[in-house]
Amino acid sequence: MKKKILIFLFVFLLTFTFVPTASANSNLLRLVDEAGILTPSEETELLDLLNEISERQKLDIVVVTINSLNGQSSRDYADDYYDQHNYGFGSKKDGILLLLAMETRDYYISTSGYGIHAFTDAGIDRIEKSIVNDLSDGNYAEAFTTYAQLCDDYISQAKNGSPYDTGNMPKADYNILQYLLISLAIGLVVALIVTGIMRSKLKSVRFKSGASDYVKQGSFVLTQSKDIYLYRHVTRRAKPKNENSGGSSTHSSSSGRSHGGGGGKF
Repeated sequence: MKKKILIFLFVFLLTFTFVPTASANSNLLRLVDEAGILTPSEETELLDLLNEISERQKLDIVVVTINSLNGQSSRDYADDYYDQHNYGFGSKKDGILLLLAMETRDYYISTSGYGIHAFTDAGIDRIEKSIVNDLSDGNYAEAFTTYAQLCDDYISQAKNGSPYDTGNMPKADYNILQYLLISLAIGLVVALIVTGIMRSKLKSVRFKSGASDYVKQGSFVLTQSKDIYLYRHVTRRAKPKNENSGGSSTHSSSSGRSHGGGGGKF
């Protein structure tokens, strides 16, 4: 009897020891809305999206909202939150975290492990520009969804051997309706100008553009003409240097781990 019990315990321990886990932080949420800015349905939908992309790409994509930074910088808070909550796949803790601090209107994107390679400084800057307007307008769910989808695209691009970076950025979306409206507006302005010119030609008396048209013939005689050089003004500008050579800048968190990232205000 004792032998059977020991065998059962041995099998039980083996089962829980060797069951593979998809992520190092499978017991933690990739969406933490401490500030309460999302509705329950938005939370569910966004969390499903973050989980699906993270598990498929093997790189944690995290969103965290808080009320206060508690005296820390947004960068330090984001880095420490990532480290202390054990986010990241593999030994290098591959992942990316977007932090929102509502009290100070700060945001910060912190990268780790392969995330530093996949999300270059130029790439992070583009992500920021893609979400900051929605963040400012209070469209948080839309901003977080855009962030997750861009992360998916960036990771795939990096795995193909060429991460998005300076000189290698995705083309901007072509909004057909927007350009159609702009074209129509330009056409309308041109049409108004043309018809205005045509109407002006119908008048029998009209403005003379040349001064000679208002001078009595034979009353003005030019006896001498010369060009006088008065002064010279030269402006010199230094040739701009390309300071952004691409890649990802890094720094160390309070735990000593390496992180990349960038942030600002919304």
